[in-house]
Amino acid sequence: MIATAFLALGIILIFEGLAYALAPSLIEELLKSLKSLTLKKRRAFGALACGLGIVMVLVAQIIGA
Repeated sequence: MIATAFLALGIILIFEGLAYALAPSLIEELLKSLKSLTLKKRRAFGALACGLGIVMVLVAQIIGA
């Protein structure tokens, strides 16, 4: 279980690092766009991303089972 958690965190850090390394100006534009959104819209976006992540984890578990 802990190995899976470390694997997941490692994969997240790889993708985050790649985004900052390969397209730092796009990240800046994305952050400016997010700043212009209302707090309610940012929360909705966060909840949507969290829900999508949960669905992806469940699908991965079903496929691996």
